[in-house]
Amino acid sequence: MTRMVLASASPARLAVLRGAGVEPTVRVSGVDEDAVIDRLGPSADPEVVVTALAEAKARDVVPSLVAEGFSDAVVIGCDSMLLIDGELQGKPHTVDVARRRWQSMAGRSATLLTGHSVLRIEDGTVVATVSDHSGTVVHFGTPSAEDLEAYLATGEPLKVAGAFTLDSLGGWFVERLEGNPSSVIGIGLPLVRRLLGQVGVSVAQLWAANALVR
Repeated sequence: MTRMVLASASPARLAVLRGAGVEPTVRVSGVDEDAVIDRLGPSADPEVVVTALAEAKARDVVPSLVAEGFSDAVVIGCDSMLLIDGELQGKPHTVDVARRRWQSMAGRSATLLTGHSVLRIEDGTVVATVSDHSGTVVHFGTPSAEDLEAYLATGEPLKVAGAFTLDSLGGWFVERLEGNPSSVIGIGLPLVRRLLGQVGVSVAQLWAANALVR
């Protein structure tokens, strides 16, 4: 029976999959994201960057899975970044950076790009790899200075791409979306379903593995 592996430490991605009826095995990749980006070079298209990062994360966990005896599995890697003013923005990490980003994007729109990569493992070997990206336009509200400082003080925007969330505290400051909400959270279910289909795995199979269907 095919097992799903999520190559991500993101609790939001895990929550999306659980809500969709799948309990994946979580393995966190140790990919050096900056090294991947540097290898691609400054001229790489933003869509190429997020997709390459997603595939690198998925591939990074494969050796440990094979060592553990995963003989039939699909590995999903994802990476999200916000594209605004022609520049990709990842996690801000500090309050000052997050504050500057919000001052720049408040009342504006930007595109949240999420790269997705699905690897199929059979008999300890990667037999198929498919990757793609999704893009969702996010229309941001304008938080008051008090609200912004309170949001920054929670620490949430420091740890997420684009310095905001949709499914948690940051949702107060998102006016609307053009695209798929789950992709903004970090893993786009419609795109993952299509990628899984390309490697021969259906949603019904995953549900069966989780005893949702017989």
